[in-house]
Amino acid sequence: MMTIPGRRFVNVADDVTLGRDVAIFEFVNLYGCTIGDESRIGTFVEIQRDVTIGRRTRIQSHTFICSGVTIGDDVFVGHNVTFINDRHPSAEGARTGEWTLEPITIGNRVSIGSSAVIMCGITIGDGATIGAGAVVTKDVAAGALVAGVPARLVTR
Repeated sequence: MMTIPGRRFVNVADDVTLGRDVAIFEFVNLYGCTIGDESRIGTFVEIQRDVTIGRRTRIQSHTFICSGVTIGDDVFVGHNVTFINDRHPSAEGARTGEWTLEPITIGNRVSIGSSAVIMCGITIGDGATIGAGAVVTKDVAAGALVAGVPARLVTR
């Protein structure tokens, strides 16, 4: 584990790649991921293996980013956002390791509102906006604004 000066409760595994001037706040778990230059990781965030976060991206507190997520540059991820990478999770699959990872791709300059849920296997295009509390179950086109449960197109 790496130590971050001035941060007592930050767990950064040795296999994490941090870009230049990355800010990490306390109570964070990072392992097997890549964080781009000038990004900010808020408190109570977990970022798992095989996640790539672009440059100047801001991840707010209480967010969970699971394996298989790619986030572009200049992205805002609000508080309490959850990414889900398995369409059919089960206790048995968790125990045996038999499950199917479905990657998620978030484009550049995307804004994801607080408490949104991003389901597996989707792509959110460049410049899209996801409303707070939305449950995104399908791809979102570049520049689109979606909101609701499930998320629906509001405007383009």
